Amino acid sequence: MASTGELIAGRYRIETRLGRGGMGTVWRARDELLGRAVAVKELHVDDALTPEDAQRQQERTLHEARSVAQVKHPGILVLHDVVRYEERPWLVMELIDGWSLADRMAAEGPLPPAEAGRIALALLGALRAAHTAGVLHRDLKPANVLLEAESGRVVLSDFGIAQVAGQTRLTQTGAFVGSPEYTAPERMSGQRSGPASDLWSLGVLLCAAVAGESPFHRDSVAGVLHAVVLDEIALPDTLGPLLPVVRGLLERDPERRLTVTAAEQALRAALDDPTPLTPPTPPTPRPTPTPTLTAPAP
Repeated sequence: MASTGELIAGRYRIETRLGRGGMGTVWRARDELLGRAVAVKELHVDDALTPEDAQRQQERTLHEARSVAQVKHPGILVLHDVVRYEERPWLVMELIDGWSLADRMAAEGPLPPAEAGRIALALLGALRAAHTAGVLHRDLKPANVLLEAESGRVVLSDFGIAQVAGQTRLTQTGAFVGSPEYTAPERMSGQRSGPASDLWSLGVLLCAAVAGESPFHRDSVAGVLHAVVLDEIALPDTLGPLLPVVRGLLERDPERRLTVTAAEQALRAALDDPTPLTPPTPPTPRPTPTPTLTAPAP
C-alpha cells in the first residue's frame, strides 16, 4: 500500500487517498515532470494467485489499458500513463474534480428522472465510442460514473479493467466479486457477453439513480443472482417517462435489448415529452431462451 509523499516510478508524488475498492486504491498525486494533478490507481494483488497467474493478470491489465487508451471521447476518463512500481502496474489517469454518481446518490438521494436521463445520454455516447473501438466496460455502476463539479461533465471510469482484475464474475471458490446487481443475465449464466451487456447495466443504473436502489437488490448474493436471471423484473413507477426505456434495456435476451441508437432515441423522446412513451422497436424478437444459472451448491 502506498503512503502520502511516496514517489511512484520516480515521477508521481502521492498526496491523498481518494477512494478504495475491491480492485484497487485511487490516490490524488502530483506529476512532478509536467506539474499537474493526476489520479493514480494502485492495483491490488490477490494473494491467492500463484506468481504465474499474477504475472498473467498484470499482462492482461496492460493489454486492456492499451485498448482503452485508444478510445477518445469526452465521456471517457483519460488514461495518461501505465507504470510499473514495486512489481505491479499503476494506472495514471485524468483527475476529475467532483464526485461519483454513487456518492451523489448517497448524499442527496434519488435523482429526478430528467437529470438521470441526462446522465444516461452522456453514458450512451461514451459506450458508443468504446463499442465502436471494440472495448467493453463490463462494470458499469454508479461508483464508476464521475460527475465533474464545475462543468457538469459525465465521465465513465474503470473501462475494461474490471474483467481483467477478476471483477464481476464467479471465482473458483464460488464467491462473487464485483457488482452482481448490475451484471447482465447472459454473463451470470456464463454465456458470451458483448455490447448489449453494457446496455443492461445502464438500464439497472438508470433505475437505481431514480429509485434509489437496483431492482435486483436482495439480502444475499444468491438472491441477487436469482433475481437477475430468473425473477420477474418489477420496475418502480417513479421512473415516470423513463420506464419504457429501462424496460427496453432490461430485456433478458440480448437480441431483444435496446441498442445504443434505440436507447438514445427513446431517452431523447422521454426527456422532451414528460408522458410515458413506447420505446423504439428493438431487433426482430426471437423466443426468449430459458436461462441457466450455474452456481456452486451452498
